[in-house]
Amino acid sequence: MKKIVAASFLVAFSSILFSGQADIKEATALKISESIRLDGLLIEPVWQKAPELTDFIQFEPERRKPATLKTVVKILYDQKYIYFGFSCFDPQPDRIAARQSKRDSDLRVDDSVAVCLDTFHDLRTCYYLMTNLLGTQFDGRITENGLTTDMTWDGIWKSAGAKTDFGWSAEIAIGFSSLKYEPGKNVTWGLSLGRVLPRNLESDFWTGPLESPYKVSQYGVLKGLDLEKAGDKTQIIPHLISKLEKGKAAEMEIGVDARYAFSQAVSGNLTVNPDFATVEADQEQINLTRFEISLPEKRNFFLEGSEIYQQRIQLFYSRRIGDIYGGIKLYGKSGSFEFSGISAQTKENGLTGENSANFSVLRLKSDVFKSSTIGFLAANKLIDGKNKGTAGIDTSLYFTDTLEFTGQFAVSYGDYNKADIAFFLRPSYDSATAHFHVRYTQLGQYFGDNANAVAFIRDDNRREIDSALEKTFWVKTGGLERIQYSSNYNIYWGINGTLRSWQIDEGLLFDLKNKFSFEAQHHEEYKLYEKDFRNRETELTVGYNTREWQSAEMTYSFGRNYDLDFQLVEGTLNYKLTQDFSLEYALTRLVYHPDPDQDSTWIHVIRATNYFTKDLFLKVFYQINSVIDKKYIQVVFVYRFQPPFGLVQLAYQKGSARFGERGNQGHTLFLKIAYMF
Repeated sequence: MKKIVAASFLVAFSSILFSGQADIKEATALKISESIRLDGLLIEPVWQKAPELTDFIQFEPERRKPATLKTVVKILYDQKYIYFGFSCFDPQPDRIAARQSKRDSDLRVDDSVAVCLDTFHDLRTCYYLMTNLLGTQFDGRITENGLTTDMTWDGIWKSAGAKTDFGWSAEIAIGFSSLKYEPGKNVTWGLSLGRVLPRNLESDFWTGPLESPYKVSQYGVLKGLDLEKAGDKTQIIPHLISKLEKGKAAEMEIGVDARYAFSQAVSGNLTVNPDFATVEADQEQINLTRFEISLPEKRNFFLEGSEIYQQRIQLFYSRRIGDIYGGIKLYGKSGSFEFSGISAQTKENGLTGENSANFSVLRLKSDVFKSSTIGFLAANKLIDGKNKGTAGIDTSLYFTDTLEFTGQFAVSYGDYNKADIAFFLRPSYDSATAHFHVRYTQLGQYFGDNANAVAFIRDDNRREIDSALEKTFWVKTGGLERIQYSSNYNIYWGINGTLRSWQIDEGLLFDLKNKFSFEAQHHEEYKLYEKDFRNRETELTVGYNTREWQSAEMTYSFGRNYDLDFQLVEGTLNYKLTQDFSLEYALTRLVYHPDPDQDSTWIHVIRATNYFTKDLFLKVFYQINSVIDKKYIQVVFVYRFQPPFGLVQLAYQKGSARFGERGNQGHTLFLKIAYMF
């Protein structure tokens, strides 16, 4: 088997082909000494001197055709910022969608504009920044030529939008101190510029035609930049948190976060006694499987740069790390090598009785060929003098802009020293309207038992074959706009050859011109545990205006799950009561018949946010899970006087923030003050 794996990787490397992009668009930026007022209006005389970028083309719905509305972009820069000015022409100004005011909301549901910057011009990684008419900010990073996206990166940048007589305009100013790049003369960056018109299901880009908005290797270029190293090598953010819980003595904690730029491309982070207490709770959800649910990371220390650790066989899962005394991180890029490391020391766990442990993670990636990568990851947990963890190599190889091969080989260590190897091989095809892949995965019998000290492995002891097909049809006839079909076929055996599972998933989605959408999905599966089970689920969904944030959706599901018949109703409503006050409501009702373990439940989740300004807001999070009699509420008032890190935060909590736990936390107040030096 080892020879087969080695041969597969050798064939993938040796047979790699490259597809050139015949017409790469080029842009230049005007270097200025004048000041720019960020008000969304491009009225300073210097804007008139900058070259214009226009002739956007559609990514969807009618790929390759000219954009239905005109967009003009101009670029300026000085020693501290690079500026992007968008003029968005729109003959129907009353239909401009501008409802998202919360930072890091998905602005693709609003009329919005986007900037993507490949600052190393490595054709693999980039920063993306989006804004709308309200100046709301949505940012993140794209890695591995679009294979991975990370919405947790928060840069320091400014944005503003304004209505005009021709439609609307926007200004974006990105601080060089927030970006990693190589300083120098006549520098070239990769560049993509985009515009979203949700009412038309339309997205337009300056470069292309793209196979995907995330395909960095297909971007244009921004040439002729004269870049110096940005200042502010050191950033220190101390914070103070006071806690007052009913019936208990007051508590106070002091912590600090520090960042140091060793160069413009390499930086380090230090945290001591970080604030995890006021992080939003995990949302309760229904789990119809017998496997563990993967929960999203929400703690800032682990979020920043987390995209580099994402893998198909997830060798590092930061939620395995509980509250910590402190930790250090290092991230950077030098030449063709990207690297990151984390070390954190946990506190003793009063619930489980586990002692303090050290978690260490090392990640290395190297650029190979045109836009491909090969990487190494090792994660270790040291507790009570014993090491447990994972290590492995992975690769993402692009033969063309649509043909890709991903693969991974890993080992785990700990309580078991046999059957601890895992690997997968996955060729795939991805175009603007289609996806197809075939994947073979093998997980040793004890791989997960060792790995889950630091990793997330739902199940081991399997030989698995998985295939998927997805296709989008842009109809544009009658009342239809789009049809999407998806299917997935999965089967796996135990290492000894016993059939343990097969699963078939089929889905069909219809988007109508009147803003309604209808979706049908069916899931059929066989599972072997203490006996044979045949599970099935049929889902019917109706949605309204789901292409924009302000929307409603309802799903009714029925079927059989581990010998119990069930009905499941799920609904979501996003509504903007005023320009500044938004409300999100989610309902889940699960009914089993029969219900011997009393697992039928109601789950209600409410999120409400009022933005007085972009940096002064009030958030409410409330949820109920009736099966465990859980009620949890959190109210947070935030004033960011040094966005995004310098702030005053007042929070109220009652109940448990932990997923699946009722908890006994009483009325509790937190006051946090953080300042950025």
